[in-house]
Amino acid sequence: MAGLSARVERWPLAAAFVISRGAKTEAEVVVAEIIQDGHRGRGEAVPYAHYGETASGVLSEIEDVRPRIEAGIARGALQGLLPPGAARNALDCALWDLEAKQAGVRAWTLAGRTRLDPVKTCFTISLGAPEEMAEAARANARRPMLKLKIGGPDDLAAVAAVHAAAPRARLIVDANEALSFDDLRRLAPDLARLDVKLLEQPLPAAEDEVLEGYESPIALCADESLHTRGELAACARRYGLVNIKLDKTGGLTEALALAAEARAMGLGLMIGCMVATSLAMAPALILAQGAEFVDLDGPLLLVRDREPGLAITGSLIEPPPAALWG
Repeated sequence: MAGLSARVERWPLAAAFVISRGAKTEAEVVVAEIIQDGHRGRGEAVPYAHYGETASGVLSEIEDVRPRIEAGIARGALQGLLPPGAARNALDCALWDLEAKQAGVRAWTLAGRTRLDPVKTCFTISLGAPEEMAEAARANARRPMLKLKIGGPDDLAAVAAVHAAAPRARLIVDANEALSFDDLRRLAPDLARLDVKLLEQPLPAAEDEVLEGYESPIALCADESLHTRGELAACARRYGLVNIKLDKTGGLTEALALAAEARAMGLGLMIGCMVATSLAMAPALILAQGAEFVDLDGPLLLVRDREPGLAITGSLIEPPPAALWG
């Protein structure tokens, strides 16, 4: 028999995190712990309001499956027990952590990898006035990659300001569904001239079928349009890359399967995150191996991280210590 507990934690942000849909000043996360035979497995997830999730709702979902978890459910069986989302992510990652500790190996070994290499993450510049975004870019100009949020077609000046403030940084622009197709066609050539490497989720997910047949001058990446393998075929007709997040897939198990299938279809990978602590980032580092773009900067946006956390030097993230996860 296993013991299960789950709780809500709140971690203050160093600055407001602003995207096209709103702002937040703290990371609200749900942590699940499974204890069995003296070993403890942990998983952290972020309830996402855009997908109808709340912290209390995620806790209720976890509570509903308590009997199955405490009876010793396998990770594979969990996939059919809960839908994709934060609750399944917290439990799935806790089961990975527990299994690794029980086996006396690292979680990446269970995932079929012989080692885990450090990865370089981008750093996110929140949506704001051009001068504010430029100031944030100057403060982070030595980072190899910056990801800037935009909120509509009038934000080209902000992109230009960031490019001028950090001319050596590779740039990703994330619209979070804020553009129309006409906006995209007008903006894309200018973004390409500003040497933007990737445009993430330009259109609302429900409207992105118009991208089929569109020859974009800049690489396009699906985010809100992709949760699990169920949306992958449609995304492959509309995008060149997909952003895989554990909170969308419902854990590392589905995320690994999704990444493998996406690669087989010729899609590039971006490994992303919600704003959370190192505990949420650690499983995603397995996915991030070899990805074209990595966006696991959640801990860099917090006032403080959990202890022990990930060792991050500049933008370089080292593999997690076993005391953290996996």
